[in-house]
Amino acid sequence: MKKTVFLTGATGNMGFSGFKELYERKHMYNIVLLVFEGEKEENLKKLEPYADDPCVKIVYGDLVNYDDVLRCVEGCDIVLHVGGMVSPAADYFPKKTMHVNITAMENIVKAVKAQKNADSIKVVYIGTVAQTGDRNIPTHWGRTGDPIQISVYDHYALSKTIAERILAESGLRYWVSLRQTGILYPDILKNMDPIMFHVPINGVLEWVTVEDSGRLCAKVCNDKIPEDFWRRFYNISSGPDYRITNYEFEVMLLNAIGMAGKDIPKKLFQPNWFILQNFHGQWYTDADELENYLHFRLNIPIKEYFKRLAAEAPKFFKLSAVAPPEVLKKNMMQPLVNTPLYGTQAWTANGIKDRITAFYGSMEKYRSIPESWEDFEIIVPDKEDMKYLDHGYDETKDFHSLKISDMKKAAAFRGGKCLSLRMGADMYTPLEWKCAHGHKFRMSPNLVLRGGHWCPECMPMPWKYDEIAKKNPFFAQVWYSHHGKDENNVYTEDIYYAYEKD
Repeated sequence: MKKTVFLTGATGNMGFSGFKELYERKHMYNIVLLVFEGEKEENLKKLEPYADDPCVKIVYGDLVNYDDVLRCVEGCDIVLHVGGMVSPAADYFPKKTMHVNITAMENIVKAVKAQKNADSIKVVYIGTVAQTGDRNIPTHWGRTGDPIQISVYDHYALSKTIAERILAESGLRYWVSLRQTGILYPDILKNMDPIMFHVPINGVLEWVTVEDSGRLCAKVCNDKIPEDFWRRFYNISSGPDYRITNYEFEVMLLNAIGMAGKDIPKKLFQPNWFILQNFHGQWYTDADELENYLHFRLNIPIKEYFKRLAAEAPKFFKLSAVAPPEVLKKNMMQPLVNTPLYGTQAWTANGIKDRITAFYGSMEKYRSIPESWEDFEIIVPDKEDMKYLDHGYDETKDFHSLKISDMKKAAAFRGGKCLSLRMGADMYTPLEWKCAHGHKFRMSPNLVLRGGHWCPECMPMPWKYDEIAKKNPFFAQVWYSHHGKDENNVYTEDIYYAYEKD
């Protein structure tokens, strides 16, 4: 019997790739799409060839409208929640991002619970690597269960973290959170935006291709997935070969449009155009877990994949390869870094203290960045020497056999206490906790230990990570790797909020 899949975000990169994979299997699935009424015309045209297919039902509406979501959930077997506000729009519209991404999850959970067969409906949520924030060397290896550390002013990651918590604590029987990483897709070559410099040049990321992301959407709908797959968190990637530094990414990207040479970024950019901290990205020690369950990777070597991207590059970008690098640097790159509000050089030139402190550490640290690449050290860490953070409990034990004594130990490592006297019915039943700042809250051991979440009241806004790290050894592992222990920065509502158009 055919299953019905409700897919959100079908006009986006991952969503459309997922839709095409599902459509290839339309003998197995009927597909329901919720498409935003105000979507761009070019995106709507993607779906025109499928509009008259009885296997595809397109509902025009909005994720923040419960009735629209309910119409799509009714009669479905699987919810693939890929849609929502993402960068770069999320960076420019933080308030809207928070509203859309959180409300969408609330509506999906409510709609699923309203069904008579709620216990059989599977909800797949696409989270983000940005939830664990800045993981520069030496804490560049990560896994699920590591501390949630949302970068300062990253409202997108904040919204996704809250949405993940809503799902994990919903009481639904079948749910999973798949934390997406950077996606490689042909149009990535078009992303000329000031935020392209909001990355540390020596930072790292373990990428995924858009094709693997699409296959993932189809594979997760398979009925044969084991029970122990569900109610967990996983990191997405295309595998070890896709572990690269941000500098290596720039080289591969520029080579893809015909600008050859491993040093080509040095001819287009200056070292101090890139931030030093406060982005996100890591190499995974656990990415193969998801592959072992779903087998979604095509296993295309990353260099081969960039050759494919080069073949699909827009003609404009291929023509730009014949222009002298100094011309491109002056006419394309410098205007980006000097863009008001979002350009990194606009921050330093205008003394925007909060942005300078968040992304560089201080004006002194910014000034310490060499202006010449000859004096700047490009670092490529060992891609096999994995390091693990301490999660504060004995991970050699079977997860479902952990006792209240293990919870108390984990809470102490987070600077708090487990107030419950005994375990609940299972690891998904909330316990009572208290954080180092005296906030009491209820949260499941699953979300705390496997998800890396902690006190909801201590989450941004404001960002007061210096204060938290002083009392929370679990969080301090990631914070102090690139921040001083004597700092006392509190980041309130960003001034950029004021520029958002409602």
